[in-house]
Order: sequence, then C-alpha cells, then structure tokens
Amino acid sequence: MRHHPPARQPEKIVHTGLVVEHDADRCRYALWHQGTYIGFVGYSVGEDGVVTLQHTIINEAYGRRGYARALVTMVLDELRDAGRKIVPECTYVQDYLRRYPEYRDMVAG
Repeated sequence: MRHHPPARQPEKIVHTGLVVEHDADRCRYALWHQGTYIGFVGYSVGEDGVVTLQHTIINEAYGRRGYARALVTMVLDELRDAGRKIVPECTYVQDYLRRYPEYRDMVAG
C-alpha cells in the first residue's frame, strides 16, 4: 500500500518587506510592500470587542500574487496577539479559515 504525502499548504506569506498599518480612524488594516500600497482589510468592532472582518480589497494590479493571504495572516496574527475574537463576514477570510484551520479558534461564538 502506497502512502501519499499530505497536500502541502501554500506558504502564508511569500513576500518580504510587507508592512501592515492599522488605521483605527478608518477601521482598516492597510498592506504596503516596499512603500507601495497594496490593499486593505476593513473591519468593525462590536460593543463586546469582537472584530468583524468585513472585506479584503487588493489593488487589481497586485491580485493573485499572495498579497491577500499575507494580509489576512498578518491581521489575524495581530488580533490573536491582542486576544481578540473575530466574525469572518468577508468571503475571502471565510475561505482562508477553511484553508488554515489553526485560526478557527479565533471565531466568536
């Protein structure tokens, strides 16, 4: 009986030099790559402190290159470090959580 190795997950962050800036006034986390604006994750915060991730927007010129995955990874890591729970309203974040179950414990409820 032959055993196949488990399917490898893609690297969550394939770019170097990425910076996420939290803009609390605009309720978004912006992604920059070597000084170039790439996109953002928009969110809202409920009275209970739960963060609803509403949408992930990547500049069309940078689509399909792993930037959304990197951005969501960095945002989730930051929220986890802050002890926050999330509601994944954004369909990209929902798909991300299916691919990377290690973040599912952050989902509120």
